[in-house]
Amino acid sequence: MSKKLTLGLFGFGVVGQGLYDIIKTKKLNLAIKRFAIKNPEKKRTLPQELFTTNANDLLLDPAINTIVELIDDAEAAFTIVSTALRSGKHVVSANKKMIANHLEELIAIQQEYGTSLLYEGAVCGSIPIIRNLEEYYDNELLHSVSGIFNGSSNYILSKIFNEHLDYDTALKQAQQLGFAETDPTLDVAGFDAKYKLAIVASHAYGLYVKPEDILNIGIDQLSDYDIRFAREKNYKIKLVPTAKEIGNEKVILYVVPKFVTEKSILYTVENEYNGVVVQAAFADQQFFYGKGAGGHPTGSAVLSDITALRYDYRYEYKKHLESIQLTHSNDHLLKVYLRYNDEAIVDKLEFKKVSERYYARDFKYVIGEINLESLIAHREALIADSSFVVEIP
Repeated sequence: MSKKLTLGLFGFGVVGQGLYDIIKTKKLNLAIKRFAIKNPEKKRTLPQELFTTNANDLLLDPAINTIVELIDDAEAAFTIVSTALRSGKHVVSANKKMIANHLEELIAIQQEYGTSLLYEGAVCGSIPIIRNLEEYYDNELLHSVSGIFNGSSNYILSKIFNEHLDYDTALKQAQQLGFAETDPTLDVAGFDAKYKLAIVASHAYGLYVKPEDILNIGIDQLSDYDIRFAREKNYKIKLVPTAKEIGNEKVILYVVPKFVTEKSILYTVENEYNGVVVQAAFADQQFFYGKGAGGHPTGSAVLSDITALRYDYRYEYKKHLESIQLTHSNDHLLKVYLRYNDEAIVDKLEFKKVSERYYARDFKYVIGEINLESLIAHREALIADSSFVVEIP
């Protein structure tokens, strides 16, 4: 028997509106009582009395037993979510930055107060990857979890490689369609994918890894030279977050653009779609595919969490409880293509092995093996040099 949920919803943007659209078309044992918003002047599609700018109107209302958090301010979201959990309310959130930065503390709060926080909508839109990691793979040794986690970057790269648009035009299209923000840095610089990867690592490997300890290199420094190089090799470029277990001892995590060949399952994942590849010891390779951006796809994942709460569902974090604990490490060699301007950057990075170098007046690159630690240490120098790093399969 499912219990009735009375919802208080923080945020009524693209995802909030998408969630409301889905809920009103279904006969479910739940109701939204109140919406908390930041801008009271903005025109809404619902009666004004349903909206408030006071968070306590939702957090202190005893009739509201479930909080849905869909705002874009990570620190404000943490205050809302932690307060709600301590108040005995269950919570559904889609704020990947907040969850990635505070996951260990949020798990401790849930355990202390007996409440549940679900966040399927925070990772890969409509793809139920968290629930699968929690349940299907709970007793599996996972060799790797990787894929395309950011619909905005993937949309831009698809337009560049399939329609020969330049980067700026493709980015503007993504912004016009609502796939990318006015300030697209979180998406195109790989931060969004990094937050999602940190969350995935917790469920896949039982690790708490701070996002600042994970390398993220995005697509924002992609140039026509890199695109031409990829086309000559029959590659596409995809932004690929990777979690990989090494030797039953350590896990490496990084977000780097990657050359993918026609043999790769990610080669045909285009536009705003996401694709997650799980390589397991016993189940072998499995692939999850779906829309990673947009109000309705993400809203559907949020609704799935809400309906699960009607049956008191909660994450068990079994991988955190296992006796064999893996450790996070950045000591790992990657084979990369580095396009650069200043020769000094190559010396700083200390390539362990170089297999190819190319010099022209306007275009220089080196291909070789480099330690992940070195890329992290010199990330800011790479940005300052407008260098572009791509992992080679």
